[in-house]
Amino acid sequence: MILQNKNAVFYGVGESLGGAVARAFAEAGAKVFLTARRLANAQRVADEIRAAGGQAEAHEVDALDEQAVDLHLDRVVKAAGTLDVSFNLINIGDRQGTPLVDMSAEDFVRPVRTAALTQFLTATAAGRIMARQRSGVVLSLTATPAGIGYPMVGGFGPACCAVEAFSTSLAAELGPHGVRVVNIRSGGSFDSRPFREAAAPEVREFFERMTNDTMLKQLPSMKDIANAAVFLASDLAGMITGVTLDITAGTTSALNYKVPTVAFVNR
Repeated sequence: MILQNKNAVFYGVGESLGGAVARAFAEAGAKVFLTARRLANAQRVADEIRAAGGQAEAHEVDALDEQAVDLHLDRVVKAAGTLDVSFNLINIGDRQGTPLVDMSAEDFVRPVRTAALTQFLTATAAGRIMARQRSGVVLSLTATPAGIGYPMVGGFGPACCAVEAFSTSLAAELGPHGVRVVNIRSGGSFDSRPFREAAAPEVREFFERMTNDTMLKQLPSMKDIANAAVFLASDLAGMITGVTLDITAGTTSALNYKVPTVAFVNR
């Protein structure tokens, strides 16, 4: 168990990616503190983890409320002794599918503002504690539009860019204190809740295009993202900081990368 004796705090935990990552951390031996704006969302995941033999607690925390974030972390440290991992996965309220020229200013700005604020509040609160400990890992999550121009994603792309830039800057400041800061860039998990709930033909077509834009011709699963997060939080990744780990199955490197499969037929 590579995360044995680690205490990890997650924001925005529910039935989708946040829950998958929390379960993976618990399976790796960490004690996980799961938070959400609605306690029931985090509680369900915590109950499942405990039923499987893991250690988990659920708390109601608004990750956009500075005082709530600080008070919660203080309680965690008093109870657990250390704060080893912080990972913010809250929904940033982005609107996609509308051209930028047709989008309202509020729809564009909202995800940028939300992402920047919540990452700043949770990461800096964790950073202050971890700097005193001389250890800890702050993780964040973005997606393909942070690395390439991707159409019809509204303010989501700029929000991802802001998170990655913030992660790098924070890593530079916290590194001398023994704290690592790493971002994960996902290509979008095919088994996440937004994908599972998609029913409209145009949405399915969008997901198919995303898959075709990858080199591997498949999108990463939630487990793929969770496994990467577990690795980055472990001592195995002790020299990794200040970077973004790309798990887009090659989308960032080559949008619309297409190689006919017949090209590899034996002759």
